[in-house]
Amino acid sequence: MMTGERRRSVNSWSSSESVTETVLGTHMFEIKGYSLTKGMGIGKCIASKKFTIGGYEWGIQFYPDGKYSKDNSSYVSLFITLYSNAIDVSTFYQIILLDQTPKRKRHAATHYDHSFECGPCVFKTRGSMWGYNRFCNRKDLEASGFLKDDCLKIECTIGVVVTSCSDSSKLKKIHVPDSGDMREHFGMLLDSRAYSDITFSVRGHKFHAHKLVLAARSKLFLTEFVNGREKDEHGHILVNDIEPRVFKALLHFIYRDSLIHDKELYKSRWSPYSSVSETFAAKLLAAAEKFDLSRLKLMCESVLCNDISTDTVVNILLLADRNHATELKFACLKFAVQNLHAVMQSDCFKYLTQENPLLQVELLKTWVECKEPFIGKRKYETLKTQSPDDDH
Repeated sequence: MMTGERRRSVNSWSSSESVTETVLGTHMFEIKGYSLTKGMGIGKCIASKKFTIGGYEWGIQFYPDGKYSKDNSSYVSLFITLYSNAIDVSTFYQIILLDQTPKRKRHAATHYDHSFECGPCVFKTRGSMWGYNRFCNRKDLEASGFLKDDCLKIECTIGVVVTSCSDSSKLKKIHVPDSGDMREHFGMLLDSRAYSDITFSVRGHKFHAHKLVLAARSKLFLTEFVNGREKDEHGHILVNDIEPRVFKALLHFIYRDSLIHDKELYKSRWSPYSSVSETFAAKLLAAAEKFDLSRLKLMCESVLCNDISTDTVVNILLLADRNHATELKFACLKFAVQNLHAVMQSDCFKYLTQENPLLQVELLKTWVECKEPFIGKRKYETLKTQSPDDDH
C-alpha cells in the first residue's frame, strides 16, 4: 500500500419482496338443448369456448353420458382443462350448477375435494384435467331445478396462484386517480350558470350554457342553434322542436359526459300498441344522432336494448334503422333470429312488412345466414371429444 492511501468502505443496502396471490376469474358456460346431448356416447363431451384467467387459457368439458364406461352413463362428468403450454400451474377451482328454480338461491353441486380453504391443485402440463367423473347423478340432475327449459348453467371459478418478486428498495409509484373531477367541475359550471354567454328558450324553459363548451363537444349542436335560429326579445334562442327534458339531457351529457339521472329514461312503456318513438330514450337517441354525439348515442342504445322482447323488437329495430344505431340494430336482428317464430306471429311483424319491407328482407336474410352453417351437418359434428385421462 502506498504511503498516505486510505481504505474506504461504502455500505450499500437493498431489499426485495415476494408476493404470492390468487388471480380469480369466472366463466359462465350455458348448455342449451341438454336433452339432445343424451346418447352422444361415453367419453364424448361438449366443450366451452376457451377463456383466459391468470394469463392461462382454460376450458370446461361436460360429458352428458359420463367420461368412463365403468359408470354405465349413470353420471354426468365435468372437468376443467389447461390449454396453455405451461407446467405446474397451481390452481384453486370451483364448479357450480346454477339452480334456476324461481325464488331459490343458487346451489353448488361440486368442489368436494379442492375447496378454496384447502391447498391448490396442480395442472402438470398442457392438456391436464381436474374435475369430477361422477359430478352428478343424471336422473337426479334431470329432476332438479338445475335444468330449466332444457338448459343447464355452469359457473366455473378458477384462482391461479401467482408469485412475483420485486425490488422493494425502489420508490413506490404514486397512484393518480381518473379525471372524474373534471366532469364534476364542468357540471357545476352548467348548474351555476356562471360565465354563461348563451341562453336557450326551449318551449318556455330557459337553459344557460357556454359557447366554448358547446363548440368543443359538438360543433353541430352550436351551429344548429346559432345560425338562422329565431330569437326572442331578450336575445334568447328559441327552440320549439325539442322537448325541454330532452334538451336538458343533451346539456347534461355535453358537460358531464354521462346520462342524466331521470326515471323516465329507464321506465319501460312497452305495449303492442305504444310507439317506441315517444319514449324518452328514443327521443334522446334521435337527438344524439342529429348532433353527432356518438357516445351519448351508444348510451341510449344500451338503455333501449334492455327492453327488447318479442312484442317490441320490430319497433326498436325500425327505430335503430332510422337513427343509424348499428349496435342496437344488430341486437334486434340477433334476438329476432333467435325467436323468429314468435316474432313472426306478432302484429308488429305485419307492420314491418308495410312500413319497411327492405328491413324485413334483411331480417330474413340474417336468419338464413345464421342457419346455413348447420344445414346438412351431423347431429354431433360440432361436439368435441376428449381422450380418456385418469380421473382426478
